[in-house]
Amino acid sequence: MLTIDVFYILKWFLAFFVIGAAFLPLTFSLFSNFKDKGYIFSKIIGLGFISYFIFIVGLLKIVKFSEISVLFSLILFYILNYSLYIYYKKQNPLLVIKKNIKIFFIEELIFFIALVFWVFVRGNLPEIKGLEKFMDFGFLNSILRSDYFPPKDMWYAPQPINYYYFGHLMTAVLTKLSFIPSFISYNLMLATLFALTFTASLSLAINIFINAKFSVKSNLSGILTAILLSFGGNLTTIYAFFKPYVPADNPVPLWQLPFLPFSFPNGFWYPNATRFIPFTIHEFPLYSFVVSDLHGHVLDIPFVLLIIASSFSIFISKQITKSNLVFLSFILSIMYMTNAWDGIIYFLLIAFVLFYLIIRQAQVKHQEMKNEKLKIYTWLSSLFIVGVGFIAFSIPFSLNFKPFVSGIGVLCAPSFITNLGKIGPFIFEANHCQQSPIWQLLLLYGFFYFFVLAFIVFLKFKKNYKLSKNDIFVLILITLSSLLLIIPEFIYIKDIYPLHYRANTMFKLSYEAFIMLSICSSYILIKLLSNIKNKLILFIFFLSSLILISLNLIYPFFAIGSYYRNLTNYQGLNGIKYLAALYPDDYKLINWTNNNIKGQPVILEASGDSYTDYARISANTGLPTVIGWSVHEWLWRGTYDVVAPRIEDVKTIYTGNDINLTKILLAKYQISYVVISLLEKEKYPNLNEGNFKKLGKIVYKNNSAVLYKINLAEF
Repeated sequence: MLTIDVFYILKWFLAFFVIGAAFLPLTFSLFSNFKDKGYIFSKIIGLGFISYFIFIVGLLKIVKFSEISVLFSLILFYILNYSLYIYYKKQNPLLVIKKNIKIFFIEELIFFIALVFWVFVRGNLPEIKGLEKFMDFGFLNSILRSDYFPPKDMWYAPQPINYYYFGHLMTAVLTKLSFIPSFISYNLMLATLFALTFTASLSLAINIFINAKFSVKSNLSGILTAILLSFGGNLTTIYAFFKPYVPADNPVPLWQLPFLPFSFPNGFWYPNATRFIPFTIHEFPLYSFVVSDLHGHVLDIPFVLLIIASSFSIFISKQITKSNLVFLSFILSIMYMTNAWDGIIYFLLIAFVLFYLIIRQAQVKHQEMKNEKLKIYTWLSSLFIVGVGFIAFSIPFSLNFKPFVSGIGVLCAPSFITNLGKIGPFIFEANHCQQSPIWQLLLLYGFFYFFVLAFIVFLKFKKNYKLSKNDIFVLILITLSSLLLIIPEFIYIKDIYPLHYRANTMFKLSYEAFIMLSICSSYILIKLLSNIKNKLILFIFFLSSLILISLNLIYPFFAIGSYYRNLTNYQGLNGIKYLAALYPDDYKLINWTNNNIKGQPVILEASGDSYTDYARISANTGLPTVIGWSVHEWLWRGTYDVVAPRIEDVKTIYTGNDINLTKILLAKYQISYVVISLLEKEKYPNLNEGNFKKLGKIVYKNNSAVLYKINLAEF
């Protein structure tokens, strides 16, 4: 087991390495002012460009999505990147590599160690089961089976996926390039995201802190950022020192509980930190890595760090070029297609950065901007370029995507406005007044704002301290982060959930705030430790920081230890092996299906509720079924009206006595295969197998699992 896993890790690492190497010239151009030349970001840039190229040629049906097409695109970008760099820079990029080889090697080594570490963690519970894993695995498998795009929704045949699936496409590209099966690559991608988060945040933070050269201070800032962002939690871990409590929907304030430090840990469950405020979600990266849903907000973390790094590079260079703006718009489009919220959030970051540069009379096309109206015009025109580019790059995705939000809800609207119901995009709903208690917000984000307030006090009272461009960029991140945390207290994006109506809004906004505040906090800590001259104040600040960091970093103890059984039972990377014990006949059916059925013919299986074992065949094979997890499709399609008839049609096909009606429904959904196994018999006690014997033939049978092939041509 360990030997084969090592083989998979090396293949995967090599595939990702060659992608990064292909885009080193472009990375050197974009991050010429970074001390490490942005090396680690070459992997992220490369994966984004190659995946987008594959997406476009697949969408236009020029080239089929295959191992060959991925290899061809990689070779093409190698030629383009190195040729263009030599042509425009009049320099061989190999010379840059040679000059910085030591730095590149160290970053590559850190990336590899982080990758192996999380492979080991994930290997203690590799099963692709629970929470959103069926959905994410299904997207991945559906994309892998696709010749062209958009990929089919494995739970809503024959329609395309109506979700942000670009991150899953990137996973599929790496899967094809490495020649690794998806039930292995799913877990390798999770480890890769962890490694990229750790290493890219390390690089970014070091470069934000650097003034002239690498130093102990800059390295400490980078290491602390990487730790906080990859392993950090929040201060709800304080509850581990108090009498056990049940958080549920109404957490008890600390001051109402007895302090029991000698019984640590005491009643703290790791998901508590992400559901602390009633009816909300406020996750952060480590929780995502632990529960291992390959969801959009996790898949986009590397691109979040890339867009922050790119913005900072422009910020310190003070050069706003059209090529930089186009690159930013491209990355924003990738982010939108991966996790739509991030595209909007980081457009705001770019707007803040450009506004500061232009208003502060940055050099634009080597001309000093003196006229105020001209400055505003330049700012708006720059944003226009980014906005148009963003729309242009993302429109191929948007043409096949229908947003499933119904408007912007306003919290705590007075009754005379709620009577109106809706004005434009704004929704005014009665009894929608969820707001966060201050003490709970402090436990979630007080760790970060301790450093923010310390920085503000320092700037207020430190005489003769001149703000550096690095300080200003950090203040921009703080401003945007604070805005993201404030917004869910006033508005929410309306979806289908009646009680947790602001949960998703808080989730997506606070997640990004956590990332940015992690970067800012480490910067501020090292900055103040370097500049506070009063020994007493320095000692108090250092001790307070140490206590808060210690409390923050208790979280991995609860999360990793609890979820992964204290890392004592390495099982390997096979994410579907659990099926062999849980549903042995289905496991064999899935393997047979993956080995023998090509393309994406429609397969029928029992539908079921979200977060159950239903829709297991479609999720594990990528073959589309009529209806899978019904609530998920309800969310993605915006209404239950299109879901309910399918549920009834599936029931009718399995249980109906009218063979003619069965034929009509099989033809309606173009069903080529019908699954009959334990869950089908459980869901439909009156299952009528006789119809399938008449309308098709058995192509696979193993005890409880039977697969019928339907002769649609004879209908």
